[in-house]
Amino acid sequence: MAKNQGPWGSSDDVNPWGSAEETVSKPKVVNFEKIIDRKGGNGGFEFKIKWAVLILLLVWLASGFYQVQPSEQGVVLRFGAYNRTTDAGLHYHLPYPIESVDKVSITQERSITLGVTEAYDASNLAGLRNSRNGQTGNADPLKSFTESHMLTGDENIVDINLTVVWKIKNAKDYLFNMRSPDVTVRVAAQSVLREIVGQSEMQPIITGDRGKVEDETKAELQKVLDEFGSGVEIVRVKLQKADPPKQVVDAFNEVQRAKADMERFKNEAEAYRNEVLPKARGEAAKRLQEAQAYREAVVNKAKGDAERFISVYNAYKQGKEITAKRLYLETMEGVLANSRKVILDPSAKGGNVLPILPLNRNNQTQESK
Repeated sequence: MAKNQGPWGSSDDVNPWGSAEETVSKPKVVNFEKIIDRKGGNGGFEFKIKWAVLILLLVWLASGFYQVQPSEQGVVLRFGAYNRTTDAGLHYHLPYPIESVDKVSITQERSITLGVTEAYDASNLAGLRNSRNGQTGNADPLKSFTESHMLTGDENIVDINLTVVWKIKNAKDYLFNMRSPDVTVRVAAQSVLREIVGQSEMQPIITGDRGKVEDETKAELQKVLDEFGSGVEIVRVKLQKADPPKQVVDAFNEVQRAKADMERFKNEAEAYRNEVLPKARGEAAKRLQEAQAYREAVVNKAKGDAERFISVYNAYKQGKEITAKRLYLETMEGVLANSRKVILDPSAKGGNVLPILPLNRNNQTQESK
């Protein structure tokens, strides 16, 4: 055996199982390019096209998934025509261009305001004329003038600002029955408000009847929009301002002050009337009661005198002398009781008269005074 050779015929420094690096297995990397190109030439290119088409098809099909929020409604269109309405949640529709979906917020409140723009004056009128002639000008003031100034039932003009708050209640009707929802709501609100103001007087609208105008406007406007099939719900209507035009506001305020004074005078007169009439009625009732009592007293006294006379007469018929003497004594008693008396003592010597001072009578007279 040769020197430095192993039992398998190799040198001593040679590992029969190979080198250490060769004993550790390395991970194999799959070469997709070789797999795809194993046919070579155009066959690999066609295989790539098929994979690309498959991936695009999957992406296209997956694009049909859509999410509708709790505050929204989804309206699915098939080739541009309405197909169905979906509520909140995850849904699927055929990918575009077969089907598409429009999401509409049904809880968001929208608002429009009538009559809030610039004042109507001479400069605005000049701008309006320029705009009609095709020149640059501001035509909005005329719009403000025509929107905010309305004729009342008593042929007065009132300047009104009205805010209408609305939201969508039916997404399908909202999308397909109205081309310009804001314009439709504005025009309908203006028409309804003009009708209601035209049936009312100016004074209640400006002072204390605004709530009635708001309620009637809301109810009538909702009725009109429902007839249109607009899919809109009127949430509330608020009358922001109701004043006479600026040109006559001073005169109107003067009239209001005069009416306020008239009402104050009427209230004061009514209060005085309510104070005097009860007293007069009470005094009249008191006088009537006093007269009634006096009448009854006189009548009763007369009846008593008549009955006394009859009883005396009957007694006189039974005993004339005794009754006559009794009547004489009673009469003298009444006369002497109310007159001064002088007592004469016939047994006194010299026939002197002794006057007796009526002290008790004088005292009674002074007390009565």
